[in-house]
Amino acid sequence: MKDAMTNNQKGSCTGGPVSAKRVLFCASAAVHIRNFHLPYLKAFHDQGWEVWVAVEDPAPIPYADQVIAMPWRKRLFSPWNLLAVLDAWRLLRRGHFQKLCVHTTLASVIFRLAALFTPKRPWVAYVCHGYLFRDQGWKRWAYILPEWLAGKATDLLLVMNQKDFRLAKKYHFGPKELGFIPGMGFQRERFSPLPPDQREAGRTALGIEKEQLVLIYGTEFSGRKNQALLLRALAQANLPSLLLLLAGSGALLDSCKELAKALGVEEQVRFLGQVADLGTLYPLCDMVVSPSRSEGLPFHLMEAMSCGLPAIATDVKGHQELVESGVTGYLTPLDDPQAMAQAIRQLAAHPELRAAFGAAGREAVKPFALEYVKPLLLSYYGLDERRNGDA
Repeated sequence: MKDAMTNNQKGSCTGGPVSAKRVLFCASAAVHIRNFHLPYLKAFHDQGWEVWVAVEDPAPIPYADQVIAMPWRKRLFSPWNLLAVLDAWRLLRRGHFQKLCVHTTLASVIFRLAALFTPKRPWVAYVCHGYLFRDQGWKRWAYILPEWLAGKATDLLLVMNQKDFRLAKKYHFGPKELGFIPGMGFQRERFSPLPPDQREAGRTALGIEKEQLVLIYGTEFSGRKNQALLLRALAQANLPSLLLLLAGSGALLDSCKELAKALGVEEQVRFLGQVADLGTLYPLCDMVVSPSRSEGLPFHLMEAMSCGLPAIATDVKGHQELVESGVTGYLTPLDDPQAMAQAIRQLAAHPELRAAFGAAGREAVKPFALEYVKPLLLSYYGLDERRNGDA
């Protein structure tokens, strides 16, 4: 199977030897690269590297000289992914990359398995955005064994939360270097509270009534993101003044709409679809909620907290790095809608608590801002940010 490619700017389509330094970034989807990695592609680009990107969908990506389409399937154990490993191996052989930076579970396993069998393989860095297995039950081995094998071709493993750090050490995932980063860095300057008059005007424009308390959750609709738990908590909270904004799309969008109707809360929920800039919505809301089953280090929570919103989130990894229960919000047990409903009612009844948690949360997420994270990650990548034109 031959992979497709597009030229964004320059570069050799043949992949033959070139004088420029060459780095390959890969992730399961182009949107992941656009959302999290453009500052790092730019850093390589500004320092004279030829930047290639391998993703499922080969649309143009800023700062990428080549975008390669990979034929993988989103199910980790699909037989098609064996062909994707072969395509990745061919790409690594002809690409002559000095560095390989891999992201997301599927793409990282495929490319690192390919690297195992590549002569003169590049230096390989894997940034783990969250292991998808729980540390219990036999099913975890279906994820652990491929990760352990792929670790044999990993020079640097970076994780984003303490639980993943412990898992990497416990299962000997095998990198030469194991490091910790506070996420990929969010653009804090874009996420701030609004002055009261602008906030009121914005809420009025959206048709939000003064007495309404607005909760927001913006992410894809999937089993892991667990919007169903939040809808059940909203029903159990039984507060007519609550309005829930759900932004995003995904496989479970229609079933969540059906669930909202079945629970009798459809009038309290707005399904917004894809929202280009959630930063315009967060300051208009009163609370951010995150019922996810598992996270690496969620951007949507950092961004909303930076806008001064108190947080209610499930007590899982990733959330635990950002939310201190009783200080910046509440952590509630996984799959416990009653506990989440109680947390919602508590914040709904106490505006002074919302204000205190929101102010504390805004301070708590500062260390996760791009201005602090970017120099750290670039140093792991072996780049000196001071050499960049925008440093």
